[in-house]
Amino acid sequence: MTDASAPRRPRRDAVENRAGILAAASQTLALDPHASVDQIARAAGLSRRALYGHFDDRTALVRELIRSGAQRFNAIAQQVDDADSRVALARLTADLWREAAHVQVAAAIALDEAHVEETAEALAPLRRRLAAIVRRGQDDGELRQDMTAQTLARLIEESARTVVTRTDASSPVAGGIAVRAVLSIAGLSWRETDALLADHPELAAAGPADTLATIPAEEDRA
Repeated sequence: MTDASAPRRPRRDAVENRAGILAAASQTLALDPHASVDQIARAAGLSRRALYGHFDDRTALVRELIRSGAQRFNAIAQQVDDADSRVALARLTADLWREAAHVQVAAAIALDEAHVEETAEALAPLRRRLAAIVRRGQDDGELRQDMTAQTLARLIEESARTVVTRTDASSPVAGGIAVRAVLSIAGLSWRETDALLADHPELAAAGPADTLATIPAEEDRA
């Protein structure tokens, strides 16, 4: 006999439909930040009614994109443990870039002020990790010291966001551009960056992978 009170597992097709909706939403919002539920449903090959069977409304769908993306990005940040803060910054940038196949969806959500606060909250662990790397780098004399660690971390965030919004994510060199932009803001000259990437060529070849994710974007609420 089965326990009637035990929660039922979602049917396999329901799980696949939900995943398809999230993938379609990522792709659609990347092209149009204001895409409607109807547009997302069509991209997923489902009816509007079927989409509402998984998400109450468009806001709930976007929140799920933020939540799932934030989980992956926060986990990546915690795995970066290079002793040299310059390498740590480059690796964090490269690894985050590889996780996001269609990074323009981050720009779409970042530009939507309705979700700024919840995005910031979801990505708090990532921001704390970035701030810790910057603070350690300044203490060790590896990063620029003409501003506070908080300000420098914010500038690094903004430079990464600019690359996301201005660079073709499908380009094989886009990830390398992101890494170089971050290191430049952190205070490295182009010669120093070249030397660092020569020692760590895997960071210079940071290209997007085949997964979908929400890219971090938030306001500094300190």
